[in-house]
Amino acid sequence: MLFRQTYRDKETDKLRCSKFWSYEFTFRGSRIRETTGLISKTAARDAERTRRQKLAEGSSGLRRAKPKLFRQAASEWLALKRGSLAPSSLRIEKNNLEHLFPFFGGMLASDVEASDVALYQERRAKEKASNGTINLEVATLRAVLRRSGLWARLQPEVRMLPERDDVGRALSADEEFRLLQAASQSRSRSLFPALLLALNTGLRRGELSTLRWDQVDLEGRRLTVGKSKTKAGSGRKVPLNDRAFSALSAWAKNFPFRRPEHFVFPSEKYGEGGAVYDVDPEQSTGTFKESWEAAKRRTADAEKGISAVSCRWHDLRHTFCTRLLEHGQGLPILAALMGWSAGTTVRMAKRYGHISSDVLSAAVASLDHPKTARI
Repeated sequence: MLFRQTYRDKETDKLRCSKFWSYEFTFRGSRIRETTGLISKTAARDAERTRRQKLAEGSSGLRRAKPKLFRQAASEWLALKRGSLAPSSLRIEKNNLEHLFPFFGGMLASDVEASDVALYQERRAKEKASNGTINLEVATLRAVLRRSGLWARLQPEVRMLPERDDVGRALSADEEFRLLQAASQSRSRSLFPALLLALNTGLRRGELSTLRWDQVDLEGRRLTVGKSKTKAGSGRKVPLNDRAFSALSAWAKNFPFRRPEHFVFPSEKYGEGGAVYDVDPEQSTGTFKESWEAAKRRTADAEKGISAVSCRWHDLRHTFCTRLLEHGQGLPILAALMGWSAGTTVRMAKRYGHISSDVLSAAVASLDHPKTARI
């Protein structure tokens, strides 16, 4: 069916008719609705006929399967991955698709071209999305198209965006002190022990929020990470230093009737004055987001001209890694504690290690007084 689309004039607010012809038809259950960009009705009819023919013939054997809209192909792909993805990974894929659907959702998966991917990258960049975020979204697009056998045709022309390896930072000793002091004043009583644990174990926020008491061995002074972001991170054993052990031991006293399956940081509700009136040990406290942001704001001191500490929760993990490097710990130890695979250890150490200039200067200064060689 040929037709001319109508649109509302922004200046006069009147309905107007496009001068270009569009066509709409159904092909094997999928509705195809596209503009031809042609003024001639005869030429537009030829364009529609050509489009139907291309769909029927396919392209180099890649389009013989029933054409699907990208939205449908993506939904089917996600349904298949649902059982194998960790909850956090599943949330990431869903979020990626929410960004992809407005651009690709109405397109046939077989019609996606490398130029479309490049245009998508450009638009997301204008929306201030980081290169890493855009690459994650394109990776999801790639996975969907690969399942349909459509990615190989695009791969040679698609370029992922360069990412920085220095994202994140380590806290200074002063910033760490101010954050802990602010956390100790938080209405959320779980924030302080969670913060101390993150700084002294390097656990990710998701690993902390899902930690259960059967993963904590106070007698052996260590904890076992559950399902992690990476295969190497799942099930790793992390020893508890004095600070982490003291924080967890004190925190455990709040739950004398705790059971192994209960969350270490359970969901709690607070009344006036910060008094806890409801605890659900079978529900996790979540992301600590509100109490964390409030604590950071409290680190500011307007009278002394001190601004608030600006950092992400993940920077606590950067801080843990940096402290280990500054104290001379080697990469194998770092990899075991951080949950890195052998293949990514060097790259991750470069990303997470933010050794201070003072430590670097001291390392070089040590050469000023070489030890006398013995013959």
